[in-house]
Amino acid sequence: MKNLNNDISEVLVSEQDLKEINVRLGAQITQDFKDKNLLVVGILKGSIYFMTDLTRYIDLPLKIDFLAVSSYGGSTRSSGSVKIIKDIDIDLEGYDVLLIEDILDSGRTLKYVSNLLSARNAKSISICTLLDKPARRVVDLTPDYVGCDVPDEFVVGYGLDYDQKYRNLPYIGALKREIYE
Repeated sequence: MKNLNNDISEVLVSEQDLKEINVRLGAQITQDFKDKNLLVVGILKGSIYFMTDLTRYIDLPLKIDFLAVSSYGGSTRSSGSVKIIKDIDIDLEGYDVLLIEDILDSGRTLKYVSNLLSARNAKSISICTLLDKPARRVVDLTPDYVGCDVPDEFVVGYGLDYDQKYRNLPYIGALKREIYE
């Protein structure tokens, strides 16, 4: 039986780091969204672990929904073409939307989603990303909330995947190059 840990070259964000990120961001979001009509929208599938843990630390009434998009296919780089696979179910009018993403690299997907939801009359749209990879940014996009920066390596774990694998690792690690090259 294969051990997923053997495919990781380095742990970049530990389980303890992830908890601290969620506590910190949850407190900040609680403060920033008090007296607002908060709708948290997770971008599937990568954000599922982060969104689940983060919302436990947001001490406000909120609603959740999900949006599934694809821009990678089976590749390690974004194709630049964003496809909506599952749209949100809630009418956005009157909501302050907080988009939850696992990683912001090129910015294409989040820019597309942000523009799409802005056109649906949301009161406001903010972006929260667990990981930011500014070295890969190709569009002008700055998240409102960032867990931490990561180097320009292919990362997996805590929801992030390579070919639908490694999401269940309890930390975030750099995938060994021989696995995906």
